[in-house]
Amino acid sequence: MTTLSRTSLLLAATAALLTTPLMSAGEASAGTACATSVPYRSGEDGYDTYRIPATITTPRGTVLAFAEGRHDGAGDTGDIDVVLRRSLDGGCTWGPVAVVAEGDGDTRGNPAPVVDPRTGAVVLVTSYNSGDVTEAQIMRGEVTAEQSRRVFVQRSADDGRSFTSPRDVTGDVKPPNWRWYATGPGHAIALRHGKHAGRLVVPSNHSVAPPSGSSDTGQEAKYYGAHAIYSDDGGHTWRTGFVDRTYDGYSNANESTAAELPDGRVYFNSRDQLGTSAGNRVDSVSSDGAQTLDRPYTVQPSLNEVPVVEGSVLQLPAPGAPLLFSGPSVPTARQSMAIWRSTDGGATFKKALTLSDHRAAYSDLVPLGRRTAGILYETGESGTYETIEFRRIPVTDLT
Repeated sequence: MTTLSRTSLLLAATAALLTTPLMSAGEASAGTACATSVPYRSGEDGYDTYRIPATITTPRGTVLAFAEGRHDGAGDTGDIDVVLRRSLDGGCTWGPVAVVAEGDGDTRGNPAPVVDPRTGAVVLVTSYNSGDVTEAQIMRGEVTAEQSRRVFVQRSADDGRSFTSPRDVTGDVKPPNWRWYATGPGHAIALRHGKHAGRLVVPSNHSVAPPSGSSDTGQEAKYYGAHAIYSDDGGHTWRTGFVDRTYDGYSNANESTAAELPDGRVYFNSRDQLGTSAGNRVDSVSSDGAQTLDRPYTVQPSLNEVPVVEGSVLQLPAPGAPLLFSGPSVPTARQSMAIWRSTDGGATFKKALTLSDHRAAYSDLVPLGRRTAGILYETGESGTYETIEFRRIPVTDLT
């Protein structure tokens, strides 16, 4: 097992933690003083910027908040670590910043965590590329296989205190003709119903090369597609599930999120990356545990307020509870984080709550018991990526 934190980060963050009184989970649920906390503030603990939030709750009730710690700036490539903070009181206070996967000059990110329901272990799937190359170069096929996007898996058996070293599973889930590849970002899911109960599903996306002789040079985004990977043995081995192969430029399914509906179907919702369709969100469903889609991705018109950005979905656990979606709510800007609800399994959504009018971008939803939901999201007053904030929301405010 590898230790999580660099010594300098531990010393600084632990000192800050010791000055903050902790609340019990019960006190946190009953009070309003901790409705909002800030686990990540850009410029702190040796990082220029924190981005790409992902969050889960462990069987012990610990909230894990993952992010990318970007050393050299806010850009998507360079020296980037996957980092983690743990909360023992429902997201009110946070332990020190810990390094889960160190970039060491390269780019590690797109965290997609999930709890294996059979063992309670935390399984973390992430993406990698050389810190010297960009997404555009990868999509144009200008890099070697070693520099290009790869997929790694880690595991924690001690409630997120430590993780195994990243294990490369690229050969199992990325065909040779794929160029770009991204896991999530945001939490993955463990299926609870039917013959695939226990299956871990990671919503993902990829790109392929334009056809030989194509005139689409410079239009690589047209060849984005969504897919899923899954594991039936707690994250030890992985397979590719459905693959969206439309590549027609109308709906370019990109960063993806998933939720298991009460009837056992898996609902997928994706960012439409520069597609010509009249909408920025597309969705589909799977009735066989993410192995195939029941229908092609189509525009979700009830989420047309959402700009081109990552989003998150969460099926609340209580009987009859709605499916939630989170994302910014200004169609032309990353601003005004909001939460929508669906009472018909994702067929339509209705806005339930706007968190603020501040700038906002990526987000991830998490259940905090039956009465409270949480959202971990990028926000700021002057800049979109000033902080990653955690907000506790009573379910009654959403239903």
